[in-house]
Amino acid sequence: MTELATESPISMYEMKEELGKIKKRDGELSIRSQKVEEYINHFVKITPEQGSKLKKKLEDLNIPRLKDIHIAKIIDILPSTLEELRAVLQGYTITVSQDNMKKIVEAVKSVN
Repeated sequence: MTELATESPISMYEMKEELGKIKKRDGELSIRSQKVEEYINHFVKITPEQGSKLKKKLEDLNIPRLKDIHIAKIIDILPSTLEELRAVLQGYTITVSQDNMKKIVEAVKSVN
């Protein structure tokens, strides 16, 4: 029986956890993985616990059309204002109501 690979978006804090597991398993990372780890260590602003908590909060908001890829990007950027959130979502073909955007920003603020 063969295992099918699936593709799903993950945030940077989740990538940091995965790299930690690989490093523990293999003893060291490849050159490319080391570069990714260096980048992530520089930009990840939250702990895995905070990231998991925020992801759960965002999913529980049940905002229409907000998918995993959007949630991962929100967790990576941590927008603290409506303008920052608009800038994050501007790259996607998604419309989110003003009320829902306020809920997202409040969820992000509650984790920090």
